[in-house]
Amino acid sequence: MALEKYSMTMPRTVYSGVGALENLKTMVRDAKKVAIFTDKGILSTGLVDLPLAKLREAGKETVVISDLPPEPTYLQVQKLVDVFKTSGADFIVAVGGGSAMDTAKLASLLATDHYTVKDLLDNPGLAVKTVKTCLIPTTAGTGSEATPNAIVAVPEKELKVGIVNISMVPDYVILDAEMIRNLPRKIAAATGIDAMAHAIECFTSNKANPFSDTFALEAFDIIMNNIEKACDDPQALPEKNQMQIAAFYAGVAITCSGTTAVHALSYPLGGKYHIAHGVSNAILLVPVMKFNEPAIRSKLAAAYDRIVHGVKTCTTEAEKSAWVVERMGQIVKHLDIPTSLTEFNVPREDLDSLVDAGMQVQRLLVNNMREVTPADARRIYLEIM
Repeated sequence: MALEKYSMTMPRTVYSGVGALENLKTMVRDAKKVAIFTDKGILSTGLVDLPLAKLREAGKETVVISDLPPEPTYLQVQKLVDVFKTSGADFIVAVGGGSAMDTAKLASLLATDHYTVKDLLDNPGLAVKTVKTCLIPTTAGTGSEATPNAIVAVPEKELKVGIVNISMVPDYVILDAEMIRNLPRKIAAATGIDAMAHAIECFTSNKANPFSDTFALEAFDIIMNNIEKACDDPQALPEKNQMQIAAFYAGVAITCSGTTAVHALSYPLGGKYHIAHGVSNAILLVPVMKFNEPAIRSKLAAAYDRIVHGVKTCTTEAEKSAWVVERMGQIVKHLDIPTSLTEFNVPREDLDSLVDAGMQVQRLLVNNMREVTPADARRIYLEIM
């Protein structure tokens, strides 16, 4: 049954295209000091030098906060937030992937001493934004630059948990293809599939609506027709910029709608085994879509009609739906992303705990158009072991 009420929240201003970084100088005009959230990997590539140069041209004092591990826990995020609180910065720029952007978004809420990251895990609505943010993604995938979500690992639950607060939607976003020109293929592929999952999950969610469908379907179309060249060819800047736009659109779709069982079942893989988020989603994408197919056939058929630009050889809904699922699997294979957990040494004895952890993510499982029971989750996990 379609939703009767729905809403959309987006960043205030989004800059895209060649030279989009130039806009950073005007948006920090009233700032006294700018904090840049990033990680050591991004720092070592020299990518942070690009926005830093713009901030220096604008005459702004800066502080770089980069001691961020991959897939950070809420306690690790809190440490960086505490560094930010003592920095004296009054504007936040995030340069990086999902973890850097999510940490920056949380910092924008936590400049006060009234609550911590742990408090927001229990009650996300406690906080309000006190510092403006500009997010500059260095991958084309997570969509964090568009969403009110921040994902942190909770070790005691061996799970990743999403903190959702509408105040975390950023004030500014910069999508500049120069920031992803030299992204390693392995990372470009995993994050691109993450965006693909966002798009198709939001389009087939119980919470799908005209707003989310507009952005999710456009994102899915762009991704399916650009991801391989964007990942394979370092010089394919037009396709890379298209992927940035698609990842952003898919993030907007998350805000309007929500992801489903792919993301729900992937969270334990990141929380317990530290498998990269995009890889976890890639492993689960086709198995979950095949499980969902009877319930989402008409939506997948509509996706086929949109994404196939040449001769359309499929005629029935069943043929179109099967083609879309098969094509997603072909892209995952082409991009050399693992399709099982075997290389991550996930023991079969962990199956019960995986099922228990995955079933805890009801925030997303309720969005799935086909109900996922513990027995269903077990079968899906077994398929990828």
